[in-house]
Amino acid sequence: MTGPTLFQLVAALALLPALAGAQTSIPIAPSFEDPRIHAVVAAASPERIERDIRTLVGFGTRHTLSDTLSPTRGIGAARRWIFDEFRRISQACGGCLEVRYISDIVKGDSTTRIRTDVNVVNVVAIQRGRSDPGRYVLLSGDIDSRVTDPLNATSDSPGANDNASGIAAILEAARILTSHQPDASIVYAGLSGEEQGLYGGAIVARVAKQEGWNLDAVINNDMVGNISGIDGVIDNTKARVFAPGLAPTTTAAELRRILTTGGELDTPSRQLARYIDKVADTYFPNLDVEIIYRLDRYGRGGHHTPFFNEGFAAVRLMETHEDYNRQHQDLRTENGIAYGDVIAGVNFEYAAAMTALDAATLISLAWAPPAPDSVTIRGSVQPSPTLRWKAVSSPDLLGYRIYWRKPSEVNWTRSRFVGNVTEHTLENVIIDNYFFGVAAVDREGHESMVAFPR
Repeated sequence: MTGPTLFQLVAALALLPALAGAQTSIPIAPSFEDPRIHAVVAAASPERIERDIRTLVGFGTRHTLSDTLSPTRGIGAARRWIFDEFRRISQACGGCLEVRYISDIVKGDSTTRIRTDVNVVNVVAIQRGRSDPGRYVLLSGDIDSRVTDPLNATSDSPGANDNASGIAAILEAARILTSHQPDASIVYAGLSGEEQGLYGGAIVARVAKQEGWNLDAVINNDMVGNISGIDGVIDNTKARVFAPGLAPTTTAAELRRILTTGGELDTPSRQLARYIDKVADTYFPNLDVEIIYRLDRYGRGGHHTPFFNEGFAAVRLMETHEDYNRQHQDLRTENGIAYGDVIAGVNFEYAAAMTALDAATLISLAWAPPAPDSVTIRGSVQPSPTLRWKAVSSPDLLGYRIYWRKPSEVNWTRSRFVGNVTEHTLENVIIDNYFFGVAAVDREGHESMVAFPR
């Protein structure tokens, strides 16, 4: 066997600059992992969360129809305390929160859980983004509580886990994230009227529509503090994200396209769920997210639903193992079983981990560019599909990452950073065998949610 000729060596050397140029023409994208977000995760305090939950339990009942005038009991006292707590958080960050009530009158109806007219009042705090304040991500929890009879507005209803834990999560997330400056705006929302029919969420979702919020994501925290299930399982290492499919706002044309080419597993809400899972995999070695392709638990509901119904990407984040003896129960002991949603049923370390997941997801989204718009794909009966999208307007945009996965896979398993372009062909990746999407990436590695071709 003979070695290369002099001509072959010269030709090979001549190719090196071209090869080097090809390798460096697309910049290397920074890692999705950000050390600052590790600090966000570490900042969640079980002690502060316990203090907040005990304060909310101390109002006796937070039923939507309970006392609104007492300074110490009822939903009126609870929502004023939440408002004041947001104001205290804002004062600590130099006035970085806009704190407001968003309310509306819900008419009484003998066929519903509201029999007389009531003013349903939500407490909302907005942390304005630096470069993209018209784009929002929203974290919510429910203020109200109830006992066995949904119309009983007077009996003690501690609501420690359902859902003082969710309100404690949004307050603690606000304390943590107000020490950072997001690019997009972050909304912290304490919602009322959940147990009576998801009224508070519907009111805020309508306001978001009316005021033209570009609302990228809604994460509803509803029961994030219990680790002991009715089935006897005790587990503090898992979280569920309920991710709905086709929204009621889906057009007939879009439905026809989905029925023909797929996409029911790739709705915006399910992309949000995958994003939360990616954040968990990146920053939480001991917290695994289980994505459930359903609006909520079977036959039940949560406050992400009104936002989903308005067409926003919205999911429910909650514990994996529920104890139904502690939900919607009169305080009592029967046959040796203690019923009622009391402090003893809350694990504050677990609630802190769930809160940290909230905070890490919110700031990841708020630091990232918006997702690409108008993504399309072509490649029928071809060996290589081509994706196209509209350029994202972002001052620190680095480029775009294309994702693909097999239809049997839950999360995106393959990706390629393609630089600051608006079109890319994936060579020899058969369109029929994969699902595809595109995310925008900034210079620090923060990524948007994946946009599915539509």
